[in-house]
Amino acid sequence: MTQLTTDSLDDVDRRILAELTQDGRISITALAEKIHISRAHAYHRVTQLTERGVLTKFAAVIDPIKAGLKSSAYVTLKVKQHSWRELRESLKAIDEVHHIALVGGDFDVILLVRTVDNEHLRRLVFDRLQSMPGVLDTQTSLIFDDVDAR
Repeated sequence: MTQLTTDSLDDVDRRILAELTQDGRISITALAEKIHISRAHAYHRVTQLTERGVLTKFAAVIDPIKAGLKSSAYVTLKVKQHSWRELRESLKAIDEVHHIALVGGDFDVILLVRTVDNEHLRRLVFDRLQSMPGVLDTQTSLIFDDVDAR
């Protein structure tokens, strides 16, 4: 498989990605009309972008408050060396964890977690996350206002 670089994406690809970022449910016909290419060409490009791994999934974006998830936080973890792969799989299995990133700096992992209330958040951090094998320390930062940049 060819290594994908930003140079591999042309203007049509970038316009397709911009439109899909705004509306992941847009039909191929409407997408083609918006970027002024044929429906067949749009379908082919979306298929290529998916096969190349540029488009990884199509998902709904929810309003956490309206979905009953009234407490959100970033939780940072310091972890034991070489525990990332196993820990990552355990974290992926927790419904309240919405994003996981391995990072460099003062901590090793950052999580975006969303729960129904602060009591549930407390139990998640103290009872589940802190007791996981490989987790040395946690810090929790509550989110007061959540703005989606895209």
